[in-house]
Amino acid sequence: MQVFISHSDSDSPLAARVSRALRKAGLQVWDPDLHLFPGDNWPAEVGRALEESDAMVVLLTPSSISSPHVKAEMMYALGSKSYRNRLIPVAVGGREQLPKGEIPWIVRKLHWVDLPNPESADPEVKPIAAALLGQA
Repeated sequence: MQVFISHSDSDSPLAARVSRALRKAGLQVWDPDLHLFPGDNWPAEVGRALEESDAMVVLLTPSSISSPHVKAEMMYALGSKSYRNRLIPVAVGGREQLPKGEIPWIVRKLHWVDLPNPESADPEVKPIAAALLGQA
């Protein structure tokens, strides 16, 4: 299963740690740090990664919720048959810090996974991996 991690630019270090941990758990993760190179057409490569992925993990932080590209990526996943209902919203640091009014209503209705310790060098991703693999 190919996983796309949607996140804001300011959350890139966290996304890299989550990506590493999910790869350790046996999942294939598209990681811009590994797949994008100087001179690449960033929007085209991200679009290709979205098309080739089977699931999306969206790291929800105050920064990502206000990001137009994160919202666009979520809407793509929600409308794509290839994702087969595999959009996993992850509340980074707890849901109480997220402004509910800015989260798309359909995403609020999905089952969320909490990531309580986002600063950890090796974040706990077992609940995320289980949700992706249909074991949640």
